[in-house]
Amino acid sequence: MKKIAIFASGTGTNAEILIRHFEMHMDAQVTLLISNRADAGAVKMAQEYGVETMIVDREQFYSTRSVLDELKIRAIDMIVLAGFLWLIPEILILAYRNRIINIHPALLPKFGGKGMYGKHVHAAVLAAGEKESGITIHLVNENFDEGDHIAQFTCAVDAGDTIETLAAKVQRLEHEHFASAIERML
Repeated sequence: MKKIAIFASGTGTNAEILIRHFEMHMDAQVTLLISNRADAGAVKMAQEYGVETMIVDREQFYSTRSVLDELKIRAIDMIVLAGFLWLIPEILILAYRNRIINIHPALLPKFGGKGMYGKHVHAAVLAAGEKESGITIHLVNENFDEGDHIAQFTCAVDAGDTIETLAAKVQRLEHEHFASAIERML
């Protein structure tokens, strides 16, 4: 059985979809959720599903091997970023090369990079007058949002769309496609 660790900083809607998808899966299961915020909704949600949680601070994440050591102790096979806002340190990139997956709420390479998350991405898409947006599921490397693409899914940007309506369209795509893309990577 493959073991998946989710890294999340926010409400945890994508993390919940993944936990539920793999809950009764024969080949993989989410066994750990790591967050940089103790008050993140993702932490409470994971605990409700009986998934072990771990809170990390910036010093621990970037200046020690403790996160890598904890992943190794738990025999984690894959890391999935589900709204995790910190850049992944090189030590994790090297240990989990081609086994760290992220979901980005836009069609990369446009609208990616540091600071491009959540409503900031959707505001940029609308300000640019784009006719479509979507999601990019990609491998993680040393730079924000620059890893090889696994899949992209699109939605129309309509004339009356707001940040909120576009975010809802993009989130529907995330919930529909993220788990199956991870399953294919396993």
